Amino acid sequence: MELDAASTRDRLLDLYRPGPSPTVRLNLVASISGSAAGSDGTSDTLTSRVDRRILGVIRELSDVVLIGAASVRAEGYQVPQRARLAVLTASGDLAGHRIRPDQRESVIVLAPAEARERVLDSLPGAELIIVPTTGGMVAMNDVVDALHCAGFLSLVCEGGPSLAGQLIAAGLVDELCLTTSPQLGGVTLPMLAAGSASRAATLTQLIVDERGYLFARWALRDR
Repeated sequence: MELDAASTRDRLLDLYRPGPSPTVRLNLVASISGSAAGSDGTSDTLTSRVDRRILGVIRELSDVVLIGAASVRAEGYQVPQRARLAVLTASGDLAGHRIRPDQRESVIVLAPAEARERVLDSLPGAELIIVPTTGGMVAMNDVVDALHCAGFLSLVCEGGPSLAGQLIAAGLVDELCLTTSPQLGGVTLPMLAAGSASRAATLTQLIVDERGYLFARWALRDR
């Protein structure tokens, strides 16, 4: 099967279809050595055409794509074509985003009440969902609950490492979709934040392409 051929889209949709809603997925790319950033400091030098195609399929099968504000600041981020984009920020700082004015109605920002004005200044037109804080921290259960209450039952988180690690630590992740890029080198950005909780996982699917990229689906047992 040629993974980047247009004719394989329906097959990929079947291969990556999630279980019954509600579901929380992580979709990450990392080097063999576990770095989430390549030589340019972003994931762009780790990804591939096939990886981007699978990313599109996973997004299409999701109601909302969840990312942390650090990913917006580092990589700009584009709004998905078929799913809403949800950005989690504790500070309201979304500097560096490349979200066009005509796309902002498709964006949800999850932020505490004290960050409201900063969010509205930096990304006017986006939908704002207020999430509570405890000791200045946003609980992942409150984030997932807020999205579920808004009608988004199938979630996929694309990072960054801190947000991914917090979701795993909270026991909220059903599945990790992990692309391993055939690159070996220093870990400039760990795939998961330091101190992330350990979780047992079961390999449920593995695809290898002709360039040596690995595309795995891991079920997390605590879910």
